[in-house]
Amino acid sequence: MFFLSPTRAKHFAAMVMIGDGVMALIDPARDARAWKRGPKPWRDLMHGLSKRPTLTRVIGVAQIAGGIYWALKQDEMD
Repeated sequence: MFFLSPTRAKHFAAMVMIGDGVMALIDPARDARAWKRGPKPWRDLMHGLSKRPTLTRVIGVAQIAGGIYWALKQDEMD
């Protein structure tokens, strides 16, 4: 059985945020299309983001910053 401790799960989530943010910077339309599954409002949002590369990149930068901040704060809290 695969199990992550709460600390490792948070660290993994921060890594995913950072990685997805980097992908949004590199290829914003493709990154938005990668998340196109889900409820209709979500699909509509992702479709809109795929047509707005600058906004998608800004969100990617925010994801990277948020992921790094979260990872650093986890170390302080644990």
